[in-house]
Amino acid sequence: MKEFPESVQKDIGDALFIAQAGSMSPAVRPMKGIGSGVFEIRAHHGSGTYRAVYAVKIGMRVYVLHCFQKKSKRGIKIPVKDVDLMRRRLKVAQELEAKHERKDHS
Repeated sequence: MKEFPESVQKDIGDALFIAQAGSMSPAVRPMKGIGSGVFEIRAHHGSGTYRAVYAVKIGMRVYVLHCFQKKSKRGIKIPVKDVDLMRRRLKVAQELEAKHERKDHS
């Protein structure tokens, strides 16, 4: 995300801050096909559309699963490799949260 334009970094950062506070930015939409509680932030800039995908409702944390610039000129589908990456990262986030939960209850 550090390579994104400054205005995009700010927009995505603001939306993530709102998510951490327990609310939802108007720039956020549910992300279908990844898992429950996964959302997408879209930020537009002259150089294109940028996206950040995050998961909430995993304990008290917000896990950013992937940030990328949508480059495809045809269709709105996200490339399969990106979807697979997000699914793997969601699974890791869920495993990390389970470890934190077990540690907190010990």
